[in-house]
Amino acid sequence: MQIIPLSEGAFTVDKTKVFLPFDVEDDQLQSRSSGSLLVEIQPFVIKTEKDILLLDAGLGFYKNGELQLHQNLRAAGIQPEQITKVLMSHLHKDHAGGVSKKDNLGHYYLSFPNAVYYIQEQELAFALETGFPSYMPEELSMLQNSSQVVLLNGNGIIDKYIDYEVTAGHSRYHQVFWIKEGGEIVFFGGDDAPQLQQMKSRFVAKYDYDGKKCMQLRQQWWEEGKGENWTFLFYHDIKTPVSKAV
Repeated sequence: MQIIPLSEGAFTVDKTKVFLPFDVEDDQLQSRSSGSLLVEIQPFVIKTEKDILLLDAGLGFYKNGELQLHQNLRAAGIQPEQITKVLMSHLHKDHAGGVSKKDNLGHYYLSFPNAVYYIQEQELAFALETGFPSYMPEELSMLQNSSQVVLLNGNGIIDKYIDYEVTAGHSRYHQVFWIKEGGEIVFFGGDDAPQLQQMKSRFVAKYDYDGKKCMQLRQQWWEEGKGENWTFLFYHDIKTPVSKAV
């Protein structure tokens, strides 16, 4: 398997849930509002024998009139039309902003025309009901009643090599993925396991739906990953997007 991080840059976010660009060379975290967290926004592509997978979809920012996620894909030598599956851990706006895009008439359509999107059914319903500021219903509306969307219910396996499990950790219907091929195991924990440093500490986040459960799951996954040589993908890690458990 080939793993390609698609960084959209560093940002700070506080209780307002507004993501502000942050220059790690020049900006000072202390100058931001109290409680601001510094995070990377980093979807991933995994090339397997069967698919070109996209794991989560970024903030949905545009640069020069084009979706930044599309620009990042092309810079990696991948056309958006080549994505075959989109695996969504959850639908918070920093993970799902790029699932759809708006045309010049203001109409939304799915960003990856040849991909199948895999989303927990209860997560989509909750996102559309709950709305702003964590979710952007207008951008997510295209996921309803689409032939490109597979709505999952609970745990299972996709195409005999992608395991998924609902954790209800970071958010109520959050899910995580294991991609297994050729003796390799790649684990994507979304916001249950967003940064390397959290895997190595007993960190309980107040912003998680169940912070204690997230902490326990991270410890469990880290130990399992050591024993089975998992490759971990960290969506919000400034320094270490990809790591083995050591």
